[in-house]
Amino acid sequence: MTQTRSSDLPPEIVIVTGMSGAGRSTAARALEDLEWFVVDNLPPGLLPTMIELAGRTHGAVPRVAAVVDVRSMAFTEDLLSTVEEVRGQGILARIVFLEASDDSLVRRFEAVRRPHPLQGDGRLTDGISRERELLRAVRGEADLVIDTSQLNVHQLKTKVIGFFGDAEEAHLRANIVSFGYKHGLPVDADLVIDCRFLPNPHWVPDLRPMNGRDAPVREYVLAQRGAKELLDAYTEVLRLLVAGYLREGKHYMTLAVGCTGGKHRSVAMAEEFSRRLHEDDLEVHVVHRDLGRE
Repeated sequence: MTQTRSSDLPPEIVIVTGMSGAGRSTAARALEDLEWFVVDNLPPGLLPTMIELAGRTHGAVPRVAAVVDVRSMAFTEDLLSTVEEVRGQGILARIVFLEASDDSLVRRFEAVRRPHPLQGDGRLTDGISRERELLRAVRGEADLVIDTSQLNVHQLKTKVIGFFGDAEEAHLRANIVSFGYKHGLPVDADLVIDCRFLPNPHWVPDLRPMNGRDAPVREYVLAQRGAKELLDAYTEVLRLLVAGYLREGKHYMTLAVGCTGGKHRSVAMAEEFSRRLHEDDLEVHVVHRDLGRE
């Protein structure tokens, strides 16, 4: 359960936005479960008013989440300019962008037999393309991007609670995702590390059926020329980035670590990055996206 902030502090605000069908409503319900005050379909221009009203509650409404969708007039310019205005008042305002692949969105709209809000007289894919283009600038300014393509509603809710369930905001939460390039890049990655320069355990018969969490594979990968050097150098880069993100008020980072199939090298390296960041007292969550897909 979230803790009530001091009445002397201005309310926090999270703007939940993103692609239609990507899970905005599920994310909003997860925040409600954490006792955030959630307003659905709020026009961007009313955000300052909402924050002012929350401030009058003297700490009774310390956290506000506003779900903003593409149907608002002048969406992109209004939202980004309003967020800047709010931040200029010293208020912690963050944008959470829900993303999903075109294929996933098409399946979801077809399952509920509803048209896309921007589809008009065209095809479903036309509406998705228009929305993606309209939201491009907002996605680029988002503090947190969540790719829901492979998440069900329960997994998305768990992920949102993981990001916002802790009342402490003075640290950074790192999400490390291992992946296989043949399955595509994670669309929510802030940083991507390519481990394909390391020898592939797939070609070692004894190691092929194992994965990067197994000790023999982990030891093989970490013993290769360049593995330790990459880990050492990039860990230092991550430390610089973490400090910079916190100075800029960014509290979430997604690091993607890739190899060909997402089974051996990327898994072993992701686990090692996790271990090192844990030693720096960072909150780290590891997901092996493509493990088991080979």
